[in-house]
Amino acid sequence: MSTPHPRPWRGVLVATALPLRDDLSVDHDKYAEHCAWLVGNGCDGVVPNGSLGEYQVLTPDERAKVVETAVAAIGGARVMPGVAAYGSAEARRWAEQARDAGCAAVMLLPPNAYRADERSVLAHYAEVAKAGVPVVAYNNPIDTKVDLVPELLAKLHGEGCIHAVKEFSGDVRRAYQLAELAPDLDLLIGADDVLLELAIAGAKGWVAGYPNALPAATVELYHAAVRGDLDTAGRLYAQLHPLLRWDSRVEFVQAIKLSMDIVGRHGGACRPPRVPLLPGQEAVVRAATEKAMAAGLA
Repeated sequence: MSTPHPRPWRGVLVATALPLRDDLSVDHDKYAEHCAWLVGNGCDGVVPNGSLGEYQVLTPDERAKVVETAVAAIGGARVMPGVAAYGSAEARRWAEQARDAGCAAVMLLPPNAYRADERSVLAHYAEVAKAGVPVVAYNNPIDTKVDLVPELLAKLHGEGCIHAVKEFSGDVRRAYQLAELAPDLDLLIGADDVLLELAIAGAKGWVAGYPNALPAATVELYHAAVRGDLDTAGRLYAQLHPLLRWDSRVEFVQAIKLSMDIVGRHGGACRPPRVPLLPGQEAVVRAATEKAMAAGLA
C-alpha cells in the first residue's frame, strides 16, 4: 500500500456527482466506476458527500456507503469526504466514520443552520478536529451565510483545527491576505470559474466540479495554471469558462450532471427538491458542452 501524501488535499480532488437510478436510489456500482474513471483520467482524488454529491438528501446509511464505495474503488488516501452537518457532534461522527473507513482528510463547512458567530465557528471546528483526521475548511458564504474571512481562517489554522481551505467566496484578493496571515495554510480553489486567478495566487489544489464531465481537459488546465504556463492555461480557461461558471450557480448539480450525460457518462436526475433545468438553461449547458466536445476537450 502506498504511503498517503502528507497533504492529501493537494491536486485535483473532484467533488463527485452521485449517480442515481431511475427510482432515485443510489447506484453504488456506477459511483465506484466513476471514481476509478476520474483517477484514471488524471484526477488526484474525490470528495464524496459534498453539495455536488447531494449529501443533504441522503440517508445516514447511504451517506456512509458512498464514502465506503469511494475508498474501495480508489483507496482512502485519495478520498476526502464532506462531513458537514447541522450539529458539531454529528459532523464529528461523520469525520470519525471517514477516518475509520480509511480516508486521509475530511472537508467541513462552518455551522450552517444559522448565521454562526466567530466563537461558534471556532468551537465547531475544534470539536470535529477531535476525530483525529485532518480537516479542510470549506468557505461558502454565499450558501451558508457564514464567512470564513482570512483572519478567522488564520485563527482556526493557528489553533490546529484546519490544514487547508476550499475557498468559494469568489474574492481572489483573499488569497494574498491568507498567505500573509497563515503561510502554511493550503489554499484550495473552491469554485471552477476562478481557477486561473486562484492558481496564479498560489493555490495548492482544486476541489473541482466540472472534471466530473471533462476530467482530462480540466486537469490539463489546472496543471498549466499552477506551473504558470499561461498560454496553455489561458486558452483552455477561455474555452471551458462557459461551463466552469455553472459551478457557481444555484443549478450547478443539474448542469454538471447534464454535461456528464452529453459526453456519454451517467449524470442523470437529482433528488428533490432539486428540479430539472429550465429549457433555456439546458440549451445553454448543452451548447457549451457540445462546443467543448467539438474542440476536443472531452
